[in-house]
Amino acid sequence: MENKALGNPNDTRYLIIIAILSVVVPLLVAFLLFMPQTGKLGDLDVSFLPKLHAVLNSLTAIALIIGYYQIKKQNRRLHRFAMTTAFVLSAFFLISYVTYHYQAAPTPFGGEGTIKLIYYFILITHIILAAVIVPLVLLSVYFAVSQQFARHRKVSRWTFPLWLYVAITGVVVYLMISPYYS
Repeated sequence: MENKALGNPNDTRYLIIIAILSVVVPLLVAFLLFMPQTGKLGDLDVSFLPKLHAVLNSLTAIALIIGYYQIKKQNRRLHRFAMTTAFVLSAFFLISYVTYHYQAAPTPFGGEGTIKLIYYFILITHIILAAVIVPLVLLSVYFAVSQQFARHRKVSRWTFPLWLYVAITGVVVYLMISPYYS
């Protein structure tokens, strides 16, 4: 029996997986932020990872912009390559980010006054949208891979600007907090 409401008989299975990942990934990150696991990996030095995170976020933003530009030029092959690159970079970022927060002590922001308000505004919007972007990216990828291009375009209209914002603000957060790393 085909699931006509979803357009593809396999949609239900994949949408359930996407829903589970969309809940599990942000919960794991929240757990690591609010329940630091400092030192669980022994003496593993992860002090270089925040800089790597900024590089990965920068490269993700560049890949997203290239992908957007390429699809506007109707170059689907380069669009697919750029967006796959952005997805892979984001996956590496997530693995590295989880590793860092599992191992390293949290770094408090040391700025005061207006800069502190700006930092926390950027940080909070970054965190909220990073959680929101998980299902949007997964849906965008799924609809592209399953060749449901109308649905892909519909979701990607939201995915692209939010994902780009998350990537760019990730770099901004790093630049603002980096002077306070020990």
